[in-house]
Amino acid sequence: MSAQPALFVPHGSPMFALQPGAAGAALRTIAGTLTRPRVIVIVSPHWETPIPTVGSATTLRTIHDFSGLDRRLYDLSYPATGCPTAALEVAEALRAADLEVVLDEGRGLDHGAWVPLRHMFPDADVPVVPLSIQHHEGPAFAYAVGQAISPLLERGFLVIGSGNITHNLRDWQTAMQRGGIDADYAKRFSDWIENCLNANAINDLLDYRRLQADGVRAHPRDEPLLPLFTALGAGGPDAEGNAFHRGLSEFVLAMDGYIFQPGERS
Repeated sequence: MSAQPALFVPHGSPMFALQPGAAGAALRTIAGTLTRPRVIVIVSPHWETPIPTVGSATTLRTIHDFSGLDRRLYDLSYPATGCPTAALEVAEALRAADLEVVLDEGRGLDHGAWVPLRHMFPDADVPVVPLSIQHHEGPAFAYAVGQAISPLLERGFLVIGSGNITHNLRDWQTAMQRGGIDADYAKRFSDWIENCLNANAINDLLDYRRLQADGVRAHPRDEPLLPLFTALGAGGPDAEGNAFHRGLSEFVLAMDGYIFQPGERS
């Protein structure tokens, strides 16, 4: 079984499922460069739990966790299968790192998971294991979760963190109503993230809300960025984050995607 990288991918608004644009094309391209994974571990910011929770269902229902949008979205599904055996391996890796963990036999895939997966693996032919986030624990904990599951990459597990580099819903709503706003902060913040990843400045990234002037505006709540830290931790201490796509969607959503290859740095 070939070793896998870790990825951070954008999922935008639910309309990303119908309007893939350049970011959707980039997801298809990066997926096409990968050796077929044994299983996908997907971390979505839309599944929050008190402690790390691993989805162990055999059949994964498509969760339409949104309302008031294009009716076509509610007809979409992503008929992926789960893998209880792989879910147990994820749980064991977390326990080996002294992290509490529970299994959830009923969890499906929310739009933060199934929307990017539809672009990347449209045939839904790779088993998927969802993994929750813990917003109250912050970036350092999300990074530690990634470190704990990092050994799974050598077993053919593809770890995907799904989120957005910038995610201010109030600015997004204002921009959509007005036809745009001054969103220079989104580019400044996403540039800073890329610079930190290129420099492997992990401590700076974990303290982004204090160190980067636009950090709090970019993320009034930081759950959309937490999967980035999990993917970064899963990539390993020597992995460099290389952008496979950068760009803004709907004025204020940074749709940047990164790949973390273990052992990339010399």
